[in-house]
Amino acid sequence: MSTQPTDSFDLLEATVADVHAAMADERVTAEALVDRYLARIDAYDDDLNAILTVNDDARERARRLDERYESEGVVGPLHGVPVVLKDNHDTHDMPTTAGSVALAESTPPRDAFVVEQLRDAGAVIIAKANLQEFAFGVDTISSLGGATRNAYDLERRPAGSSGGTAAAVAANLAAVGTGSDTCSSVRSPPAFNDLVGVRPTRGLVSRTGIVPLSETQDTPGPITRTVADAARLLEAMAGYDPADRVTARGVDQVPADGYVSHLDDDGLEGARIGVARQFFGLRNEANGSETDAEAITTVIEDAIETMEAAGATIVDPVEVVDLDRLASARVLQYEFARDFDAYLSELGDETPYDSLAEIVETGTVAPAIESRIEAAGIFDVDAGSLDENLGYLRRLERRERLRETTLSKLVEHDLDALLYPPSRVPPVAIPDHQPFEEMNCELAAHTGLPSIVVPAGFTDDGLPVGLELLGGAFAEPRLFELAYAFERATDDRRPPDRFGKLE
Repeated sequence: MSTQPTDSFDLLEATVADVHAAMADERVTAEALVDRYLARIDAYDDDLNAILTVNDDARERARRLDERYESEGVVGPLHGVPVVLKDNHDTHDMPTTAGSVALAESTPPRDAFVVEQLRDAGAVIIAKANLQEFAFGVDTISSLGGATRNAYDLERRPAGSSGGTAAAVAANLAAVGTGSDTCSSVRSPPAFNDLVGVRPTRGLVSRTGIVPLSETQDTPGPITRTVADAARLLEAMAGYDPADRVTARGVDQVPADGYVSHLDDDGLEGARIGVARQFFGLRNEANGSETDAEAITTVIEDAIETMEAAGATIVDPVEVVDLDRLASARVLQYEFARDFDAYLSELGDETPYDSLAEIVETGTVAPAIESRIEAAGIFDVDAGSLDENLGYLRRLERRERLRETTLSKLVEHDLDALLYPPSRVPPVAIPDHQPFEEMNCELAAHTGLPSIVVPAGFTDDGLPVGLELLGGAFAEPRLFELAYAFERATDDRRPPDRFGKLE
């Protein structure tokens, strides 16, 4: 097989299935595929500012996979597929920086569990993407990488914290990508970049080797251009990890025939979708205009009509939870320093820093992130006494009640999913900051329930809008059915004009 790039394979918008079909037909090799994606990174990332580090070993890894392909066929379901990782995923052969200048030289001794899973599935790690520094916020600004831009409007934010991955995948700088979600991070960046993102049920995917922000909320998840690729990627990422005991909950929860078997054109036929109206509209006029919020609502209303036309019963509205009570279950301010410091201790000599506080004291943290840390009172918490901290313990208990309430609403209305926009407002113009208050991330994050974001269309200004569907515990198969049917009925994914084919 030739290892040279060939014009017979159209790289733009290529799916995992497209890649494997092209390999089978000898139209492309893994090595040629890597070369072509690297060429796109070289040509386009100066505009996007999405990539922090390119993997110097990607070509050699692809070459080895091509040799194995000749002798034994595909080594796994992601054979030769170039993947971009959010740079808070540990990699033994590349730095893992969390976007921080202080960690620029930090190369962990081992891969994150999900990175091991991806490599075992045959993936090629092609690069690592910029993120909101420490994943703390929704802009994608870091001291190491600067500000990432939206693939559809370079003057606007891509959301965060996984904005680098989302911008890169949207612009076809990799076939698929990964993010992590504490609150919004694999949902609002896909929504703002016309992509699919999945926040899995807590316990389905391991967090070992992911730079932590909040132990009880963090989870990795896929960011892709299609629902089918999200299904394939999540299946590869999921699995029991003895080092992360919460994954015991996910044992036997992936269908024996895989998530892809649940991709059904008629998946909306007979479905019951509840519209969570309390997540629509502007919450605070300081965050934008009613016109901004209405632009999102208009697109979502059209999406609801499409679902109904495809056979779904729409239950509208469904009052899910009290929003003030939902917000009062936040625990990040309690867990961040404790969990981050524990991560640093595991690195040992790989970093000269023992704590988040030490890193902040260096003065190297991006000002927007340092001010958020200060405003949140992160260093006012005594991490050693959290087991006795009534404020913290009450918030954890509140989460259990919120989870029970949300599940009861699904049961009472006989719903397959709840529907709402991931963000109440579109991407904001740089240098403004994306308002967290207008993100609808907390329902999934605080309950641990799964959700999927799919492209829903565009505003009149050409900005992507996403639609989020939240289901019951380990309801990923049903969510994939619904999302795939909606995707097929709408075909709302389109690549950004600025990043077309290379000459």
